[in-house]
Amino acid sequence: MRELKAVESSSELMESKTQVVHQEKLADQDTSKTQLDNSKKSNNIEQRGKQKKQKVLGTQKTIIALDPGHQGPGIDMSGMEENAPGSGIMKQRNNSGTTGRYSGIPEYQLNLDIALQVKAQLVQRGYEVVMSRENNDTAVSNRERAIQANESGALFCVRIHANGSEDPESYGALCLIPSQENPTAGNLYDKSFKLASDILECYCEETGFENRGVQVNDTMTGINWSQIPVVILEMGFMTNEREDTLMAEDTFQKTMADGIVQGIEKYCTEK
Repeated sequence: MRELKAVESSSELMESKTQVVHQEKLADQDTSKTQLDNSKKSNNIEQRGKQKKQKVLGTQKTIIALDPGHQGPGIDMSGMEENAPGSGIMKQRNNSGTTGRYSGIPEYQLNLDIALQVKAQLVQRGYEVVMSRENNDTAVSNRERAIQANESGALFCVRIHANGSEDPESYGALCLIPSQENPTAGNLYDKSFKLASDILECYCEETGFENRGVQVNDTMTGINWSQIPVVILEMGFMTNEREDTLMAEDTFQKTMADGIVQGIEKYCTEK
């Protein structure tokens, strides 16, 4: 009997060990399954995150506001508007600008021609462009143009103009921006300066025009009402024979647009 009990005890012990080993294997399998499930879950979450990010990056566009300065003389813009929020200083809402002394081309037309070319290039490069006008008969004041740009979601606004002077020897391109002391737009100075510098550098390199630098001006309604970085690009002097003649040429206008686009892209990639 003792011998039988010993055998039975030994058998029970072996059976117990077998159960333990079996349970450990099951536990290991459960652990492995859990780890595999967690790994799959983690990979799925990571993949969904990547897909979501790619989707956002794929659809998100930088919005740029372009304002071709002035408009046709057939629109009465002789009314007055406040030069800056709360200033109480009134200025004419808009006008048709200067005229090429040698080409006879009106500034409002030159500004629009260049702005439309700039828009076309920017759209081709994946940007979204908001224009203050796309014809010469749109009645939009300087204040309204600034507000339109503010509300468009644009990263910044480039106001495209051409210069004029009593002195026919005046030449070159320049940019106007708000000063640091501007009571309504002074906070835009740093970014506006960078944008203006980039545009002038690329524009003058392409056109060969003299770079007259970035200048501050707090008298411009379109600047004072702006809530986003803003520059007024004076592309050249329509009262200078060489510059006026060049700016009237179709091939040179493409060069002008190329330079502006390059400057905008430089700012966008380095901001």
